[in-house]
Amino acid sequence: MIPKIFNRYLKNRRATLLAVGPMSKNCVEATIEVANEKKVPIMMIASRRQIDSKEFGGGYVNNWNTKGFSNYVKKRDKNKLITLCRDHGGPWQNSIEIKKKFNSIEAMNSAKRSYIEDIDSGFKIVHIDTCLSLNGIEKSKKKTLDRLFELYKFCSDYAKKKNKNIFFEIGTEEQSGTTNTQKELEETLFKTINFCKKNKLKKPTFVVIQSGTRVMEMRNVGTFEAPFRVENEIPAEIQIPKMIEICKKYNVLMKAHNTDYLSNEALNCYPRLGINAANIAPEFGVIESKKILEIMEALKLRSLKNSFIKLSLDSNKWKKWMIKDSKANDYEKAIISGHYVFSEKKFLEIKEELTKILKKNNQNLDKILKKEIKKSILRYLYNFNLI
Repeated sequence: MIPKIFNRYLKNRRATLLAVGPMSKNCVEATIEVANEKKVPIMMIASRRQIDSKEFGGGYVNNWNTKGFSNYVKKRDKNKLITLCRDHGGPWQNSIEIKKKFNSIEAMNSAKRSYIEDIDSGFKIVHIDTCLSLNGIEKSKKKTLDRLFELYKFCSDYAKKKNKNIFFEIGTEEQSGTTNTQKELEETLFKTINFCKKNKLKKPTFVVIQSGTRVMEMRNVGTFEAPFRVENEIPAEIQIPKMIEICKKYNVLMKAHNTDYLSNEALNCYPRLGINAANIAPEFGVIESKKILEIMEALKLRSLKNSFIKLSLDSNKWKKWMIKDSKANDYEKAIISGHYVFSEKKFLEIKEELTKILKKNNQNLDKILKKEIKKSILRYLYNFNLI
């Protein structure tokens, strides 16, 4: 079962749906504008760290909370082409739950309250991701499935009570850059579908499959378009069709995460392979940060540029994206983590000064930045056969 807005793209033509991470206010606006200009539906996938309920402190994107973000998008999405989605909902997916060392009961209750706000705010698709534990990746498959089923039923029951029609995305593993085994996928779907039948719940719409993609620094380091065969790994072009066969057996759509930075040739394969949907997020944040620094360089605003670089570096948000023995310099690290500080007071002061300087030359900073993001979004729309 899929939202009606996607029917023509998945049933009448071979296309891959696009899901965009709301990396910044400009990214959100660019996505809405492209969707409405091209008359194409786009999913907007907010992680709990980006945007969460007011109770959990909102998120780092524009200081929005779930309700405020939803209202902002709906007001501007004139043709109702944006589908709001929760990306990586679930326990320990909000930094507060890690910082305060929530136990499993506390983390599950926190996730439930976050989902309540999503459903009340009109989110249509909720991703239930139970891959984490307090100490990192959850190693027990039984625990990930038990938590998945508990949250699945909770969201279903709450949506029914509120007379809301929601759809589910499931995925219980962190992206590793390799591919799932067929056995893993078969087991997950078999148990999930049985659970849904037993409890008279609708089946999930999407299942996240590891398709050989992983974002590190400013590139995709997964095996999807590796130039050489990877030892002990079935090539993606052989493995993915087999995984899709399993999805079809259970009537569930395949979704790929970490699709950022892939070449046009690789992206063009997505619809042909039968990948139904794909997430792109960090790339859009990097594009905006990079353009800001390029403008500062072109205008020889050394002090302003150094202030932004220092602010970004001091956030330490670049650390999670680093490849082992990375050769990235401070400038590159600042680009990688720039979007994390866009809502901070110091950055807003930097941006205001840059905006005033450009205005003297009849240039609009946000328009320039949105134009860059739109170019990237359009690349995916064309390659995914959506336009």
